[in-house]
Amino acid sequence: MKDDKSTLTRRELLGASALLGLGGPLHRFAQASPADSASVGPRERPNIIIFMPDELRADALGCYGNPVAKTPNIDHLASVGTRFENCHVQFPVCGASRCSMVTGWPTSVRGHRSLYDFLKPYEPNLFRYLLHAGYDVFMFGKNDVLAPETYAGSLTAWGASGTAGLQSPVSTPAQNPTTMLLPASGDRRSLNDYAVIQAAVKILERRETERPFCILLALFEPHPPYTIPADFYDLYRPADIAPLAPPGLPHRPAFHAALRQASGLDRVTDAEFRKLRAVYYGQVTYADWLLGELIEAMQRTGREQDTALFLCSDHGDYSGDYGLVEKWPSGLEDCLTHVPLIGRIPGGVSGTVSHELVELFDIMPSCLELAGTKADHTHFARSLLPQLHGSSGDPDRAAFTEGGYNIYEPQAFEEIIEGLYGPKTRLQNERPETISRCAAIRTQRHKYIARPNGQSELYDCVKDRLQTNNLIADGL
Repeated sequence: MKDDKSTLTRRELLGASALLGLGGPLHRFAQASPADSASVGPRERPNIIIFMPDELRADALGCYGNPVAKTPNIDHLASVGTRFENCHVQFPVCGASRCSMVTGWPTSVRGHRSLYDFLKPYEPNLFRYLLHAGYDVFMFGKNDVLAPETYAGSLTAWGASGTAGLQSPVSTPAQNPTTMLLPASGDRRSLNDYAVIQAAVKILERRETERPFCILLALFEPHPPYTIPADFYDLYRPADIAPLAPPGLPHRPAFHAALRQASGLDRVTDAEFRKLRAVYYGQVTYADWLLGELIEAMQRTGREQDTALFLCSDHGDYSGDYGLVEKWPSGLEDCLTHVPLIGRIPGGVSGTVSHELVELFDIMPSCLELAGTKADHTHFARSLLPQLHGSSGDPDRAAFTEGGYNIYEPQAFEEIIEGLYGPKTRLQNERPETISRCAAIRTQRHKYIARPNGQSELYDCVKDRLQTNNLIADGL
């Protein structure tokens, strides 16, 4: 595998993502859309929108049982579509998860397991398939999936204009303890995510072509740092937050204690973690408001009738559980792997819940089937169209997630950077055993996490929703 860090640092990567995906102009390719392609099918193929907040855990939504968080627009989408109760990601870090989502590959298939190795032009991806099938394909917001040289062959256009309203974790000065909690900042319409939605609205309003379109709306929120404009920041009271998974539990992987100590999180009180979680819920509600803006535009333009809309996320967030914040590449608890997945398609059923296990990369064959085309590469994902039309899923299916890096994979490790990521990246590099390879299998009832070089874990997810009691210690 090529070591991309030799040409693009983590700091440069984040900067490029912001410029290309959020802060820069709309980029177009004259040859990108095959308007005369023989594969173009009938116009009744629906448009496709993938609304993708970053770092959104499923249990932060009202329709997934959260009694505190206000998510009326997401809840509405679930009421008119299909909510997948038990969707899990293939890797708990942005880039690897997204590469998996658009290929249908577990992250070990081609080694896309880091923040430095995105999909190359010679590799398949959902967007290229749709482009070649006659769709106009747009990507607005965070990238974290396609290498820059892949854009031209996979996208019609990308980008959005806007002013960043929040600080990035890289540019924000270091904290001690590193809670990633910041004061309220920005205006709801000055943030990049709002510009992303407005870019999508322009596509919804267009009338110059009859070709169907696919839009990936890759939001930043509710990603750390934990801050949001004031009208969302204090929306929730810390006292109303349900109990968090406590820190210092026995029989946990080594990174729990190591990360808490390195980041000073072992000095943070439960009240402070509750405030952090309350602000995280404010970020979630902001993302929900953006979805409402999108749905209103779909209704106003008549696109609600001919457009499939999916909501999902690339992974979750600790947001105070186990005394941790953000995520960790070898963290495989449900708060990181269990994400929302809701779909509404023209002609689909309304208000149904699919309880069976599914995986995030199932989005890829589902969108291709909607478009009347299919992948020509071997993959492991399954179309969700049967469930979207009211059928049951596979009751015996399990979900699989990988994590971590081996010490002989230097290309995968994040380089040491300062700011809010300082303690995390130093720990990865100075104590690589805390981030070693691992894998999880999730069934309806249990989750088993195999850590060959550390503490393995087994949880009864029905009796122990927060996964606090590691049954491995009982010899089970």
